[in-house]
Amino acid sequence: MDQWRDEGIDNRRTEYAVEPLFPNRWSPRSMSGETIQPDELMSLFEAARWAPSAMNNQPWRFFYGMRGTSNFENLYNLLAEGNKIWAGNAAVLVVIVSRSIFEQNGKPNPTHSFDTGAAWMSLALAGSMRGYVVHGMAGFDYVRAGQLLQLDQDYSVEAMCAIGIRDVKEKLPPDLQKRETPSDRHPLQKTVFEGVMKRD
Repeated sequence: MDQWRDEGIDNRRTEYAVEPLFPNRWSPRSMSGETIQPDELMSLFEAARWAPSAMNNQPWRFFYGMRGTSNFENLYNLLAEGNKIWAGNAAVLVVIVSRSIFEQNGKPNPTHSFDTGAAWMSLALAGSMRGYVVHGMAGFDYVRAGQLLQLDQDYSVEAMCAIGIRDVKEKLPPDLQKRETPSDRHPLQKTVFEGVMKRD
């Protein structure tokens, strides 16, 4: 895993000083198909556990399937065909869900998706720091995911992710090999504003 440790820093330029874990995190697709030990996986969820949330409500829910189990196959079958090409080599597939009402009082939680995104980022950073692939996905069947997980109307399916052991890009089809590199980001002036929105 050490061979890829500084890949983000080597391929990205930051505008200001920032801790290396941020530019080093990106979303590879090539994975070896090896398993991850349960304690290692739980360490990633432990990182997510400590994300901030409104009223400490912790609306995130993670539903996972380990490679070689029926849970993995069920989650794999939710994926769009383009994601199936590479995600089949993941060690774990995860559906990320948020609870849209506060547990404390039953009222709507306007930040349930925002808070769950914070938990997802904590998980992604923890995985990246340990050298794992943690690749988020929107390409899957959201309706079937809710049905599979037996969610009621208080829960929203947010995303999926694949977690696995990194492998060389040559294991991917040629078109995906071309995309197997850390992507750039918009300049800060396009996403950060003092005061009102500035139009292009």
